[in-house]
Amino acid sequence: MSQVSAEFIPARVAVLTISNRRGEEDDTSGHYLRDAAQESGHHVVAKAIVKENRYAIRAQVSAWIADENVQVVLINGGTGLTEGDQAPEALLALFDREIAGFGEMFRMLSFEEIGTSTLQSRAVAGIANQTLIFAMPGSPKACRTAWENIIAPQIDARTRPCNFHPHLKK
Repeated sequence: MSQVSAEFIPARVAVLTISNRRGEEDDTSGHYLRDAAQESGHHVVAKAIVKENRYAIRAQVSAWIADENVQVVLINGGTGLTEGDQAPEALLALFDREIAGFGEMFRMLSFEEIGTSTLQSRAVAGIANQTLIFAMPGSPKACRTAWENIIAPQIDARTRPCNFHPHLKK
């Protein structure tokens, strides 16, 4: 088993926004995730926006899974219940292993903020080819909840008793 680091080790992060309406200029959630990752010391190596189409989502995420330079993919949008919300369907087929606890924990934290409306969130996470993939709702508040309370601590090699860092591509 890998030794847990006592020092910060930056992760190489890609940010994906799923939206039929957003462009780079008004991608508030994508900008939040990019900035939060950078402010935490991680390296944002890619950022993209794709339409609400499971195959477009799958194609972009697949490219990042295959890219040795990407260790973590942060996805916002596409996790609700509308017809266009295709993130879980696109991603579950790609995962080597699903991280069920992410969705469970996200909904638990979100319940404190939005009550039972959190039932409409299908936040998911998994690992594929040693690449962590987190998909969360598209609102900046939801992205902040997921980043600050779950993702940031778990991609930090200093988090004890365990974190995802040993499972990432080197």
